[in-house]
Amino acid sequence: MMNRKSAIMIVAAASVAVAAFAIGRLYAPEPQERAEEAQTPDTPQIVNIYTSRHYGVEPVFDSFTEATGIEVRFTTGTDALLRERLKAEGANTPADMYIAVDAGNLWLAAQDGLLAEVDSPTLQENIPAELRDQENRWFGLTQRVRTLMYHPDRVSPEELSTYEALADPQWRGRLIMRPSTHAYTQSLASSLIAAHGPADAREIIQGWVANEPVLIDSDTQILEALAAGQADVAITNHYYLGRILQDNPEFPVRIFWANQEDRGSHVNISGAGITAHAPNRDNAVKLLEWLSGPGQEMFASTNHEFPANPGVAPHPIIAEFGQFSADPLDKAELGRLQADAVKMLDEAGYR
Repeated sequence: MMNRKSAIMIVAAASVAVAAFAIGRLYAPEPQERAEEAQTPDTPQIVNIYTSRHYGVEPVFDSFTEATGIEVRFTTGTDALLRERLKAEGANTPADMYIAVDAGNLWLAAQDGLLAEVDSPTLQENIPAELRDQENRWFGLTQRVRTLMYHPDRVSPEELSTYEALADPQWRGRLIMRPSTHAYTQSLASSLIAAHGPADAREIIQGWVANEPVLIDSDTQILEALAAGQADVAITNHYYLGRILQDNPEFPVRIFWANQEDRGSHVNISGAGITAHAPNRDNAVKLLEWLSGPGQEMFASTNHEFPANPGVAPHPIIAEFGQFSADPLDKAELGRLQADAVKMLDEAGYR
């Protein structure tokens, strides 16, 4: 049983907590006040980023700070988690920029009103129209091609052609793929819906499932399993192979650009948008413009991705992969069709 002394201590502690909360509420700036504070000359120049692209970002952001004097602070997490965090924070978010590694999640963030329109001639000049939002709420910064990988001792490139052809029974027991829960798989499935319609796309996915692929939720581990002989063909993003070849040029896996005789290989993006309630909007726009121009080569090459800016050359390792035709599908479609893709994958038995 609680004695009188304990009860008094609990009441006192509660009173202190209430008082602290009241003081915090009293002095916590409202969103407009925070925005005004961010514009005062004595305030340190900063930009806060929520980003799921964490490969090699530190040297890129350090270079921006050296060039502009603006400090970059970033919080990492998955695309979906950071998007939900922006929703929960609303007008009180500290985030100025949202960087995602999937066009579908950028589209969803824009649809949810989390991103602001940016009228920037620099961005429109640097980023092709097919790699940015029609309303200029997000912009692709790098291109990531999800395509076929194979072991050259067990597969001839002449045997390969398209994503769809992997549904052929000849590939039964010879495939490695990523689970349906990952955004990369969902965006690839969205592109199949866009190309063939829901019914035919589902039939293709069912063919993949019938071939009993090994499912591994890591592109790096998929390539390592392929090299170790656990399968003959896989689907991964191109830059994972580029990163491995950087350290091990003899790695026994080769790339094959899918669908070169029809629509081209599936291309997703990593990209960014300015948040709707950015307290340091001007700084964020400067960073976004810098990433599309002076910082574009470093931002893309640190992860062996293809630059979004067509005037910037790719890293030499991925340049050796050769030329390819890319699927011209509007990247917004990867977001618009995402829910349909998730449903289709489930109906097809792809787990």
